[in-house]
Amino acid sequence: MKVPRTALDGFPDVIMHASESAVKNHPNYPAAKAGDLTAAMQLVVDVMDRDAIERIRQQMGVERYRIIPIHALETDGVNEIPAALANWLAIELGVTINDDVVQINTVGHTGSDGFHRLAHQAAFTGEVRAERYLIVDDFVGQGGTLANLIGYIHSNGGSVIAASVLTGKPYSATIAPDIDAAKRLRDKHGKSLENWWQENVGFAFDCLTRSEARYLEKTKDADTIRDRIAQARSQDGAGA
Repeated sequence: MKVPRTALDGFPDVIMHASESAVKNHPNYPAAKAGDLTAAMQLVVDVMDRDAIERIRQQMGVERYRIIPIHALETDGVNEIPAALANWLAIELGVTINDDVVQINTVGHTGSDGFHRLAHQAAFTGEVRAERYLIVDDFVGQGGTLANLIGYIHSNGGSVIAASVLTGKPYSATIAPDIDAAKRLRDKHGKSLENWWQENVGFAFDCLTRSEARYLEKTKDADTIRDRIAQARSQDGAGA
């Protein structure tokens, strides 16, 4: 599925609240991930970092903004952690939530490898106003889901100022690519791969996250990338 993206140059690091082990070893995590909002709220309350809340406050500034949580359908149900995090942040920061924007496909990123994540892009629908937004999710890995939501909001007239997640890989907090990332990919894999990528995925190398760009750069060659994307899509009938 093709998705809109915009370049992430200069986007601030994603603000995380807790370590991955603290979140995933919490007794409420499985139920929260599977759709229990009460369990999700207790999880968020137990691990949320007040210093992180203050960093969000500083990044967003005093101008009016709203929060958009990622509503993701998991294998076992609707993941309620982003909604719980958004609800708690809304209370702490004194702002409102936009519940109109929802993810329209199931991507199955939890526990998947990099090519599965690249092949299955999260897509969104819903009303976006010309407002400032803070987006929230439960986890950041390669950062693709956040990048796709940023692209969707920007393409519909909104502006994403910052992003926050309950947890993630520490190195994934930086989703903005380094300045030479796209050039290195073109030099290694050729412009033809970028054209193929844009045709099949929907955006150019300039719009990749830092982790996505590094993942592709470490791949042996362009044919391997095409083959692995096709394989990941064919495994669940998504098409090549």
